[in-house]
Amino acid sequence: MTENDISKIVLDSAIQVHRALGPGLLESAYQKCLAYELMQQNLFVETERGLPLVYKEVEMEVGYRVDIFVNHKVIVEIKSVDALNDIHLAQVLTYLKLSDSKLGLLINFNTSLLKNGFRRVVNNL
Repeated sequence: MTENDISKIVLDSAIQVHRALGPGLLESAYQKCLAYELMQQNLFVETERGLPLVYKEVEMEVGYRVDIFVNHKVIVEIKSVDALNDIHLAQVLTYLKLSDSKLGLLINFNTSLLKNGFRRVVNNL
């Protein structure tokens, strides 16, 4: 399954979660519900997966955590904020680089229409 195939399933599942719950909840609520929906699609889902930082061949655990990692390929970062900004995009791009992944999805559930809170972030895809 390609990154693009996975991203379609993630977006469809996120829309289901958003329709059921609406905006205004904590990120953790959306994370748990989206992870559940993705597992129902028989995808391999890791939540709060740690990412080490490697600096000059020294691996450091500095507390980076990916909200959802799907099929060892796609990073999903969940937000529930007034608006996405550049720092959120930078965060996903950093996670992509640290995990050597190619596609990240930044999803802000605090919008009236989820499509307005959805961003694809690519790293050499």
